[in-house]
Amino acid sequence: KEREYLLELLTPRQDVRPGLPLVRRVKEAIQKEEKQKEANQKNRQKSIKEEEKERRDLVLKSALGNENKGFALLQKMGYKSGQALGKSGEGIVEPIPLNIKTGLSGLGHEELKKRKAEEKLENYRQKLHMKKQANEQAADQFRIRFKNKQEERKMEGDLRKSQRACQQLDMQKDIEVPKETWFWIEPEEEDKKDEEDKEDECTSSDLSVSEKLHILTAYLRKEHFYCIWCGTTYEDSEDLSSNCPGDSAADHD
Repeated sequence: KEREYLLELLTPRQDVRPGLPLVRRVKEAIQKEEKQKEANQKNRQKSIKEEEKERRDLVLKSALGNENKGFALLQKMGYKSGQALGKSGEGIVEPIPLNIKTGLSGLGHEELKKRKAEEKLENYRQKLHMKKQANEQAADQFRIRFKNKQEERKMEGDLRKSQRACQQLDMQKDIEVPKETWFWIEPEEEDKKDEEDKEDECTSSDLSVSEKLHILTAYLRKEHFYCIWCGTTYEDSEDLSSNCPGDSAADHD
């Protein structure tokens, strides 16, 4: 029994949980593949360019020794390692770095690439600037159109107000027909007129709202001594001219 017990302790137990042997085999395969990659990387032969670069970097990183003739001459003239060049020590400390060309492109190719990149960037900036200007112009035009539309709506309201005042004042003087058809507000429902009357009405509507308002304002001031901006009927032309600021809304502001 003691022998069987010792054999049981020394024999590794197998894990009987489902799925674990498969996971273990996968991990072992991944580890084996990584080790193979490391071995291939170590055994890979370096190219001539890589070897030249390693030797060049090693030489550039190492300091000059006494065997270098130029460095030996500097030491004879009193130069010490780590000291700046020049009589008063205002010169450089480190040597001028080497700019080694490793590519196959011709001379001036890098400058050409740099110049093209700068031109491309400048063109991009110009496009952004032009786009910004176009957006600003569109915004200005929208504001102008909106302002004009507001002013037009205000003039239309002033014209309707003037037409109502003209109709009322004309009727007070027993005027049954307006001087111009558009001097009064036309009723929404009226009998159809002849074609000739319609043509005459079309010609009168060729006037703009601003022109109609100006004509009707002058008529009210001349015939009725009335100012739509003041909302007042004056006694006569002298009273109107002396007490009314003007014949437009701007004059009354």
